[in-house]
Amino acid sequence: MSETATTTLYERLGKRPGIEAIARDIFHNHSTNPIVKNRYVNSDPENVVRLVTEMCCAGFGGPETYTGRDMITTHTGMNINEVEFVAVCDDVLAALDKNSVGQKEKDEVLCILYSLKSQIVHL
Repeated sequence: MSETATTTLYERLGKRPGIEAIARDIFHNHSTNPIVKNRYVNSDPENVVRLVTEMCCAGFGGPETYTGRDMITTHTGMNINEVEFVAVCDDVLAALDKNSVGQKEKDEVLCILYSLKSQIVHL
């Protein structure tokens, strides 16, 4: 078996330190992206990075526990549209590129993002 068949996405992304670096770059990308930056104006960057890190670590096979709200509760009332969703996905992919993440891992993350779309868009 290849390494990618036996290791979790969590491990392949560098465990918590690697995922936290990616989460910081995602927040930076979101807060400077003209399409979505207004959504982050009143956010606490450290709290957002912590929650995104926890969620990704837990969701990618790590031992961390996610302490935030579920996706539907978080996004209900925000009325996020398709353009914003794609912009956020693009920001995530840019952060993965900046952190030299491989194509297989980028594809896995993108699949996970799209699997959450119904819990984010038009709520």
